[in-house]
Amino acid sequence: MAVTAKVLIPAKAAESNQTTQYSATNVTTIIDKFTATNYSTSSASISVNLVTSGTTAGTQNLIVKTKTLQPNETYTFPELVGHILDPGGFISTLASAALAVNIRASGREIT
Repeated sequence: MAVTAKVLIPAKAAESNQTTQYSATNVTTIIDKFTATNYSTSSASISVNLVTSGTTAGTQNLIVKTKTLQPNETYTFPELVGHILDPGGFISTLASAALAVNIRASGREIT
């Protein structure tokens, strides 16, 4: 069994439609850090789903619902730290506005 520390989601702007940001392809993944920063001049929100293989993002796997970030605010999502994605699972996000919230995640992949 090998454990590899990895950037799961490179820094990027979160989309304003439900979007898969990371998939645990043939690995088990532990989320160590998930950060979002609102770089716009007005408040914006983001929702995060941790989805099991074979299902879709929805209320049944919504972990953080519409976390509002004030302009220039950064949030580190302790709600996500330590969660495990089994093979085929994925992280999906939904931002209230495109080009408002940057995200980044890191963790460990186990093969």
